[in-house]
Amino acid sequence: MPIATISPMTGETLRTFKELTDAEVETKVAAAANAFRSWRRAPLHDRMAVLRRAAQLLEAERDDLGEIMTVEMGKTHRSAVEEAVKCAAGCRYYVDAAESLLAPEIVRDEGREVGRVIFQPIGVVLAIMPWNFPFWQVVRFLAPALVAGNTALLKHSSNVPQCAFALEDLFRRAGCPPGVFQALLIGSNRVSALIDDPRIAAVSLTGSEPAGMEVASRAGRNIKRSVMELGGSDPFIVLASADVDRAATVAVTARTINNGQSCIAAKRFIVVDAIADRFEEKFIAGMRALRVGDPMDPATNVGPLATASIADDLEKQVAASVAKGARILTGGRRLPPPGNYFEPTILTDIPRDAPAYSEELFGPVACLFRVKDANEAISVANATTFGLGASVWTKDRAEADRFVDEIESGQVFINSMVASDPRFPFGGVKRSGYGRELSSYGLREFVNVKTVRSEPRTGAQSETE
Repeated sequence: MPIATISPMTGETLRTFKELTDAEVETKVAAAANAFRSWRRAPLHDRMAVLRRAAQLLEAERDDLGEIMTVEMGKTHRSAVEEAVKCAAGCRYYVDAAESLLAPEIVRDEGREVGRVIFQPIGVVLAIMPWNFPFWQVVRFLAPALVAGNTALLKHSSNVPQCAFALEDLFRRAGCPPGVFQALLIGSNRVSALIDDPRIAAVSLTGSEPAGMEVASRAGRNIKRSVMELGGSDPFIVLASADVDRAATVAVTARTINNGQSCIAAKRFIVVDAIADRFEEKFIAGMRALRVGDPMDPATNVGPLATASIADDLEKQVAASVAKGARILTGGRRLPPPGNYFEPTILTDIPRDAPAYSEELFGPVACLFRVKDANEAISVANATTFGLGASVWTKDRAEADRFVDEIESGQVFINSMVASDPRFPFGGVKRSGYGRELSSYGLREFVNVKTVRSEPRTGAQSETE
């Protein structure tokens, strides 16, 4: 895939970029490794100051930064501006929390301190990031990595190179010393060699399942830490006691956020028969009311898909599902060129052998399933290889508790749509990946959790571990 800005609105190649040579990559890796030696010893308040200034720049320049995101991957400008602001909030979370999260944990025995646990940076972290949230998915790895004292290399998706450069420049202006955070313009075929490099300490990937399998196996062979966020097919479950009107309204947003291109977007809408007709009616009306068009227009709800190949894949998945027996309730068509536009769509009566039943649909296409009761809702919700997030709608506390316990996912939201929040750990189970981003858990993925004994143990010494 060429490294280029290709307009999702017109298909026009706006700008191309040369891939780094091997020598240029070596220079950047060496700079990151050298910078780590001093950055890890920089006072925590100095590292926090970089994030504080980055937050200020993200907010002050949100309109311009949002336009870069919109031009490169097609998200509405309104949502792109919101993404820049969310990045600022993510930086500020670690500014406010860093001292407590990185403070030594004291271990006591009968009131006496016998040791402590300290948290030290581990080195250069390589991040392989996707295009769909081109700022937020970088910042949610970068902010905790930097404040902990690591340095970072960003291999961004090849269709958002200007986003990569904008982030590199912003953190430089925020006070990052040379080498602490750098963008690498390289193709995916060169990632394995980087993971093999002994100067790379860890890897963080947000991407597809095949990419995760390749990167995780490579990191494993090198005995390096890795965090994998590999997408999902999140259920949105509406039970009989739910506020159906509100659930249907939120369902539209939950499916079409980011033009439907979000790992945690609701994709499978599982509704009990008792309220299914009412939910379906309102859900269809809401999807039909969405305006598809120019993402720079404030009135637009859904912009184009990021690339022509994504639109091609979605069109094929919908067509194959219909051929298997799925029924279209609204939409179903890719809009004529120019641009990678697809109608907001709802499919139902989806057979098990249809792509829409088991595959992730990355675009504004919802899959609606009717179930007889809560038992069947849980069965259908868990009938996927993914396990990233889930949204459950009920007014019954006991019922909510049951779904929290039985749904196989890294996150369960009750009466709201799934969303990332820097205060809470983010990640999944099953083939959605492993490890966590954000909160204290995300910060500690890439630190050395070191035990320090402050006195020798007395008595007989155990030979067990």
